[in-house]
Amino acid sequence: MKILSIAQAVVSILLVVSILLQNRGSGLSAAFGGDFGGYYTKRGFEKFLLYFSIALSILFILLAITSVFLAGR
Repeated sequence: MKILSIAQAVVSILLVVSILLQNRGSGLSAAFGGDFGGYYTKRGFEKFLLYFSIALSILFILLAITSVFLAGR
C-alpha cells in the first residue's frame, strides 16, 4: 500500500512537470494578441511530451482506482 502511494506521488509530479513543459501559446505576446493562432503539427519533443502526458494521466487514474479498491479491503 505504501509503494502504491509513493508511485502515485511520483507519477503526479512527473505529470505536472510534463504539462508545464508544454508551453505553446503561453507568453506575454499571447496575452496581447501576438499569438500565431495558426495550425501546426507537433514534432519531436512536443509530440513526445503530448504522448508522455497522456500515458502518465492514464497511469495516474489507474493508480488512483487501484488505491481506492485496496483501501476498501
